[in-house]
Amino acid sequence: MQENKMLEYISDVIEAMPADWLRLTTHRLDIYNEELAKVQFLEQFETLFHSNNSKTSALSILPTAYDYIRLGHPLSCILEWAIAKLNHIQSENVISFSSRTIPILAILRTNSLDNKGTQIYYSGKLPTFFDAEVLRAVYGYKFDLKQIEKEEDISNFSKGDDSVIFISQDDAFSTIDPDSIIDFYVNIHDHYGSILIVNGEQNESYISDIQHVRRRETIAMTPADCLSALKFLIKGASFNRTENPNVASNKSLVLDTISAITDTDTKVLLASSGLSIQYAIMMGLVHNALENHKGKDIKFVVPPNCYGGTNDQARRVAACIDIVEVVDLPVDGDNDMVKSIDTVLNKIASENAVPYIIAEIPTNPRVEVPDLIKLNEALRKVRKTPSGEIAIDPVFILDQTFCPNVHFLGEGEILSAVRTISYTSGSKFPSGGLCNAGYCVGNKKTEDLMEKIELHLRLCDNEATNLQVEILAKQLPSMNERIAKAYKNTREFVNFISDTLPGAKINFVSEELAEQGFTPSVFSLDLPSKGSTAEEKETYKRALNHKLINLMITEIPNESKYCVSYGQLKGCYWTIPATSTQGTTKEGDKDYIARVALSPDMDLDLHKKVFLDFVKSI
Repeated sequence: MQENKMLEYISDVIEAMPADWLRLTTHRLDIYNEELAKVQFLEQFETLFHSNNSKTSALSILPTAYDYIRLGHPLSCILEWAIAKLNHIQSENVISFSSRTIPILAILRTNSLDNKGTQIYYSGKLPTFFDAEVLRAVYGYKFDLKQIEKEEDISNFSKGDDSVIFISQDDAFSTIDPDSIIDFYVNIHDHYGSILIVNGEQNESYISDIQHVRRRETIAMTPADCLSALKFLIKGASFNRTENPNVASNKSLVLDTISAITDTDTKVLLASSGLSIQYAIMMGLVHNALENHKGKDIKFVVPPNCYGGTNDQARRVAACIDIVEVVDLPVDGDNDMVKSIDTVLNKIASENAVPYIIAEIPTNPRVEVPDLIKLNEALRKVRKTPSGEIAIDPVFILDQTFCPNVHFLGEGEILSAVRTISYTSGSKFPSGGLCNAGYCVGNKKTEDLMEKIELHLRLCDNEATNLQVEILAKQLPSMNERIAKAYKNTREFVNFISDTLPGAKINFVSEELAEQGFTPSVFSLDLPSKGSTAEEKETYKRALNHKLINLMITEIPNESKYCVSYGQLKGCYWTIPATSTQGTTKEGDKDYIARVALSPDMDLDLHKKVFLDFVKSI
């Protein structure tokens, strides 16, 4: 009876849910408590359930489940909550993935770090891209793999201290046996991804680690797919769905458009998110080094204050593989990227190691562009090992999210002669904030590397979904036009702030760099401070940041948002990198400044007026 009541309530929720639950990629940070991600949303959602309140107005004011749909969202939380209710377990024990293999990899990762064995049992056939040998050889995961007829057969095997994973591929969601020796149930489906159920209190310590894998190496099951899964759950509707007949033409259009935008004619890879493609790049390069540079250490060179997801993911890969190490690359402020790269590459050559450099151009959040001619020279410089051999040349991994329209890789371009791979978060300008896909391209010198990257993108089942590709097909053709309009708004706002508050330090590209094609629509703002000590000045400035942002989002609620978004279709987005995008960055490397991102469609005059009011108030 209680189960029927729950399913009926979910049916009502689906009918009344806010439209933003399906279409937003990022949510307001002012109604989001990261420490209570998912928990706070579900606590209040359950209160509505018990009062049988499914009104749109009530659902709309629920606290944000996660700040970004890559991590989770209202519909993924409700799906996980419903499956937990049906199994009489806590909702934290149910985790949905867009990927069909990453939940298995997440458990293997934790066990690898703990030197614990894993037994994987499966019925039917494993997905063709599940490559056990690559997982053992490249990722270093240890496990036994056994095919069985039915779940009950697992009891015939000895568990010992190993974790036991059972993979099923039934349309129906798994119903777990709490007394089973199975620790983890993974239900996978061809179109929607997978549901992981953590069985038993003894395994609950895995949950935070598994959630972090979903946060850094993949994405949650998408809102559209969660909606379909919920409809199946409440109505028993078939999982089989009619695909958009334009899937092939959409993908062809997206690939051709990206090639034109980047001025490249090598293979384009589409991923479920920016971090998904970055993970495929990292693991593909590790794979290449293991095959071609046996016995040599691998160094990932990463700016310590770059986007927190990049920094954290690189260190997570290094934690799993003994021969991989992260090397800091100071790039902002008083540090020069070119000099830092030259110094770091000299040191790596002296160690006869394999250098892979990850960097953003322009940098984030200081929006700086290095001297590209000198950068090219530093990357191409021939270095020697202590034995006199030519050192391994670097691979430059370029995060081009801020300026995806700049040509770096095509024939005759500045980085065409350096092994360079460029990647971009599709949730920004490529989709205008309508999906969280990602993509990467390489120059002609990286064709062998791209093959390995594609292998790992598929192994992790992190390729872009058909709906993501459909959205990109609609949005990408207008991207360069939107970039130009957004840059125009940003330049005008930056000039206004400079005139109105000359004591502020603004980090933005120069007019000369803009003429070279660097036209971002984001800038950082270091507000003038007061105080007799450095500590007092820092405290005052941090409070002033919040005062400015709160004024903007209060006075212009329809346009100004407290959010990490960038490249959206409308509005203006404000954040403080130190407490948002740099969440996992070391404290000393964080930037307590305001980062502002403008769109091509916004009321710029109103933003100027409110900013002027702010200046008058201080």
